Amino acid sequence: MRSLLFIPGHDERKLQKGLVCGADALILDLEDAVPAAEKAQAREVTCAFVRAHRELPIFVRVNSLSSGLLQDDLAAVVAARPYGIMLPKCEGGQDLATLDAALTKLEASEQIQTGSIVVLPVVTESAIAVLNLPTYPRQTESRLWGMLWGGEDLATDMSVPANRCETGQYTALFQMARSMTLLAAAAARAVAVDAVYTNFRDTQGLRAEAEQARRDGFKAKAAIHPDQVPIINEVFQVSSAELDYARQVVAAFEAAPQAGSVSIDGQMVDRPHYVAACRLLNVAVSANPL
Repeated sequence: MRSLLFIPGHDERKLQKGLVCGADALILDLEDAVPAAEKAQAREVTCAFVRAHRELPIFVRVNSLSSGLLQDDLAAVVAARPYGIMLPKCEGGQDLATLDAALTKLEASEQIQTGSIVVLPVVTESAIAVLNLPTYPRQTESRLWGMLWGGEDLATDMSVPANRCETGQYTALFQMARSMTLLAAAAARAVAVDAVYTNFRDTQGLRAEAEQARRDGFKAKAAIHPDQVPIINEVFQVSSAELDYARQVVAAFEAAPQAGSVSIDGQMVDRPHYVAACRLLNVAVSANPL
């Protein structure tokens, strides 16, 4: 997946528009985008949409563990069988374990295979969440699919007036949280998802940030407007040249399985490049756009 588009879970018009915008995944939001008085309606609309499009990669952002709304969200959403759950304000591996236990119980009651609903937590929305990034388990030991970082709630938690400087770049604190998310996701063997670019009219700024994110190791980027999706998809699309080179690397090592390095086009390529090439090909094969 390259692009994940946030859509308010109670807005049927925007939900239908999300189906045709080209996003690789949708995130139906029951949290910040939904007024308190409309939470129950949002659950109904969201669950109906998920049931109608169960074959698509749809995440549902539920309300946080501390909100008092999570159990009602999960009870409704799990029955609809979404692809995944996004947990906001996740503060570390213990919160993930709590969610996992709740999902496991609900999957059993709904006769759904245990662990089939993956989890994409938002992992940097408070200072303690950033400090707890090393506590997430490896993907092989949990249903953790990815990690999304974000700087808006973190700015509030830190009581700072802005998370970007005059040039549009993140300030040092938020660059650190972003980098730590990359490291934590790599350690957990999870997908690192870059934060939304909130100025949806600034296409040049979005492209520059997406390009930097891909260079730094993010595998996808979240979007808050359908117009952002084509740019994100273009930037994160694996090119034919990249695929061709990866195939060359894999073929060369498979032809010499005992070799520590091989020569390709006059350059020495070692085992880490082989591992990276395999991962790139796996990402290309598993891509599942809407």
